[in-house]
Amino acid sequence: MSTPLTDHEKRKQISVRGIAGLGDVAEIKKTFNRHLHFTLVKDRNVSTSRDYYFALAHTVRDHLVGRWIRTQQYYYEKDPKRIHYLSLEFYMGRTLQNTMINLGLQNACDEAIYQVKAAPVLIVQLGLDLEELEEIEEDAGLGNGGLGRLAACFLDSMATLGLAAYGYGIRYEFGIFNQKISNGWQVEEADDWLRYGNPWEKARPEYMLPVHFYGHVEHTAEGPKWVHTQVVLAMPYDTPVPGYKNNTVNTMRLWSAKAPNDFNLQEFNVGDYIQAVLDRNLAENISRVLYPNDNFFEGKELRLKQEYFVVAATLQDIIRRFKSSKFGCRDPVRTSFETFPEKVAIQLNDTHPALAIPELMRILVDVEKLDWNKAWELTTKTCAYTNHTVLPEALERWPVHMFEKLLPRHLEIVYEINQRHMDRIKSLFPGDNDRLRRMSLIEEGEPKRINMAHLCVVGSHAVNGVARIHSEIVKNSVFKDFYEVEPEKFQNKTNGITPRRWLLLCNPGLADIIAEKLGEEFMTDLFQLKKLLDFIDDDAFIRDVANVKQENKLKFGAYLEKEYNVKINPESIFDIQVKRIHEYKRQLLNCLHIITYYNRIKKDPNKSFVPRTIMIGGKAAPGYHMAKMIIKLITSVGQVVNNDPVVGDKLKVIFLENYRVSLAEKVIPACDLSEQISTAGTEASGTGNMKFMLNGALTIGTMDGANVEMAEEAGEDNFFIFGMRVEDVESLDKKGYNAKEYYERIPELRQVIDQIRSGFFSPKEPELFKDVIDMLMYHDRFKVFADYEAYISCQDQVNELYKNPKEWTKKVIRNIAASGKFSSDRTITEYAREIWGVEPSDVKIPPPNEPHRMARNKSGI
Repeated sequence: MSTPLTDHEKRKQISVRGIAGLGDVAEIKKTFNRHLHFTLVKDRNVSTSRDYYFALAHTVRDHLVGRWIRTQQYYYEKDPKRIHYLSLEFYMGRTLQNTMINLGLQNACDEAIYQVKAAPVLIVQLGLDLEELEEIEEDAGLGNGGLGRLAACFLDSMATLGLAAYGYGIRYEFGIFNQKISNGWQVEEADDWLRYGNPWEKARPEYMLPVHFYGHVEHTAEGPKWVHTQVVLAMPYDTPVPGYKNNTVNTMRLWSAKAPNDFNLQEFNVGDYIQAVLDRNLAENISRVLYPNDNFFEGKELRLKQEYFVVAATLQDIIRRFKSSKFGCRDPVRTSFETFPEKVAIQLNDTHPALAIPELMRILVDVEKLDWNKAWELTTKTCAYTNHTVLPEALERWPVHMFEKLLPRHLEIVYEINQRHMDRIKSLFPGDNDRLRRMSLIEEGEPKRINMAHLCVVGSHAVNGVARIHSEIVKNSVFKDFYEVEPEKFQNKTNGITPRRWLLLCNPGLADIIAEKLGEEFMTDLFQLKKLLDFIDDDAFIRDVANVKQENKLKFGAYLEKEYNVKINPESIFDIQVKRIHEYKRQLLNCLHIITYYNRIKKDPNKSFVPRTIMIGGKAAPGYHMAKMIIKLITSVGQVVNNDPVVGDKLKVIFLENYRVSLAEKVIPACDLSEQISTAGTEASGTGNMKFMLNGALTIGTMDGANVEMAEEAGEDNFFIFGMRVEDVESLDKKGYNAKEYYERIPELRQVIDQIRSGFFSPKEPELFKDVIDMLMYHDRFKVFADYEAYISCQDQVNELYKNPKEWTKKVIRNIAASGKFSSDRTITEYAREIWGVEPSDVKIPPPNEPHRMARNKSGI
C-alpha cells in the first residue's frame, strides 16, 4: 500500500501554485537564511515559528522591491493618468500568501523552506510547513466588512490591470476589534495587529505632511486665510500591491498621525512641560483606532478628524505628484492646473472621504489662487463618488457647530457650494421650496447638519451604486431629485471580488481542476469559466468538483472540532451565514429556521432528516444592543440543540467566533449553502455572496443586491430564491406591516416565538430575549415574519436537492461557470473606462533582472 502524501507533497502537485524551479528554490533558501540570521537576536540561537515567518516575509518582500521601484519609475516616465482610491477602510487580511501567488513563487517558497536546515549547525532539515508559517501572520483588519474588503479587492485588480493606481487611507494602530464569545456574549478585545511589527510596510518620513485643524478664518485683501490652527503631521507608510504575474507593483499609502515637536509646548512656558508632552497623544489619537460601525453613523468629533486627516494629507500628496512628472524630480514642473482632471482621478469610497471636495476647492482657490468657477470645474471633473448604502441611519450628517469648530474655512466653502447649487435649482424649479429643502447640502433643524452624500453628488462628475438594483434605488429614491437634474451623472458598477485571493489562494484544489480543463488564463479573465458548461455532463469532472468540496469540508470540520470541540458530520449540509450582525441582514430569520428544524426533529425523531451543520459568524458593533442580543440568541439556541441527544448529528449550530478575512478563506471553500437573506432593497450589493458562488456553494437568498444579477447569470433554476421583492416590500409598507398576523396564522412560527419568549433557550433568565421578541412583534423594520413561510419552504427544497448529490453538483458547476461577471477585474475595467477615462493595460513591465526598456504586452510587442 502506498504511503499517504504529506500536506507539502499534496501542495507540490497543484500546478496553479507556480513552478518550483531549482534556481528559484536555491535563491529563496539563500535569502531566507540571510534574513533568519538577521532576525535572531544575539542572546538567542534557537529560532521560533515567528522568526521563520518574518524571514520568509522579508524574503518574499525582496522579490517585490525591484518590481515596485521599476513600476513607479515606469509611471514617472510615461506620466499616465493616476487613479487615487480614497477609503477610510482597507480590509487587507494577510499579505504573505497573496504576494507569493501574484509573483508566481508559492511552490518555490514551499519547497525552499521545506529544505531549510536548522541553525546554527545547518545539518538537520527542518521540513518547515508553509501553511503553519502563513497562520502566524496577523490580519491587517483595517476595515469593518464589505466596504473595506471591496477596497482591498479593487487594489489587487487595479495592479493586475496595469493601472497607475494608489490606495489612500489611515494606518490604524488598532484595527477592527477581536471578538471573543464568553458565556454566549460578544466581548471585544483590542486588535494590536502591529505588536510584532509589519514586514510589508515601509515608513516614508521624507513625505511627511502637515494637516491643520481648528483656528479661524481671516478675510484679507489677498483672500481668505485659515490661521492659528493646530497642526498634526501625517506620516506615510507604503505597502506594495502586486498585480498578478505582470511585474506591476502599485502602492497603498496609509497615513499615521504624529504630533509636531512643538505641539502644545506653549504649556511649557507656564511650567507644565510634562503635560505638554503627554498631550502629544491627543494629536496621535487620530490614527489610533478604526471606528467599528458598519452601516451606522455615530457623529463623533474624532471620526470627523480622521476623515479630514486622510483627505488633507492625500490631496497634498496628489498635487505634489501632479506638479512633478519626472522620476526622482521633486521640483514642480507643472504650474498650470488646466490638465489636472486629465492626469488625476479621485474615487470616493462612500461619503467618508467627502471632505476631498471642499479641501480641493480650498487648495485651488486659497492656495493656488484660481477663480471659483475654474476651481469648481476642475474639482467636479476629478472627483467621483460611490454610494454604498440606502439605510438612512448610515448616511453621514455632520453637525454644523462641530464642523465650524474643527474646519472653519471648509464650512465657508460648503456654504458657498450650497448657495450656488441652490441658485441653480431655484432657476430650474422656480417656487419649488420643498425641492430646495430636499436638495440642500444643509439640513435645517436642531442642530443644523451637513448632508455629506449631497455634497458628494453635487461635487462629483459620476455617482455610482454597487449593484444594478441598488443603482436603481439610488436613482429612484435616495437621490431622486438629483437624478432628475443630472441623469447623466448616475451609473451602476456592480461589485466584484479578486479571484486571486478568493479562488486560487483559498481553494487551490478547485482552481487546479478548473485549470486542467481551461488552462490558467481564467485567473485574469474570469469570464472563461463559462466554458465549464461544456463539462456539465462529464461524470469525471462532476466527481472531481464533489471531491474537492468534500476535502474542503473535512479540512474545515477538523478545524471546527479543534476550535469548538464539536463533532461535525462531514456528510451534513454546511449551511453558512457570515457577515456583520445587523437586523437588515436578518440573522434572526436564519435563527427561526434553526429552531423550526429542531422542533421538527424533536417531533418526529425516527424520521430521516437531511443533516445540517449551520454556522453563523460576524461581529456586532460594540454599541449595537440588538445585534449583541442576536449573537446571544444564536449561541443559546446552539447550546440547547448541540446538547440534545435526540437530535444527535442531524443538526449542529456553531457561532463562528471572530470572523475575519483569514477565517473567510477557510470557511468559504467548505460551504454548501450560502445564506444571503437580507430584506429586499436593503443590501446594496454584498460580496460574500460572490465568494461563495465562485467556490461552489449554492445560494439561498432574496432578490436583493447582487443576488439578482447572480441568479440572472446562473439561471433562477440554479438558485434558491425566496421572499418579497422590492415592490412587495414597498406595498407592504404602504399597507402597514403587522407581525402579529403572521404569528397568529403560522403555527410553526408561533411555536418558535413562544419558545424564545418563555425562556426555553434561556431557562435561567426567561426574560432574556424580551427585547428581541418585542422588536420582532412590534417594530421590525426588516419584516422577518413576512418572509418566514417562503424561507422555510425554500429550505425544504434545499434538503430535497441535497439528497441527489449529482444534481446538486451540476447546479454547483453552473454557478461556478456563471461567476465570471463577479470578478473585480470586470468591475475595475468598467470604472476605468466609464468613470476615470483610462484604459486597462496588459503591458508587462520587465522584471528587475531584464533591461529596463523592454516593457511589453502579452503579444510580445
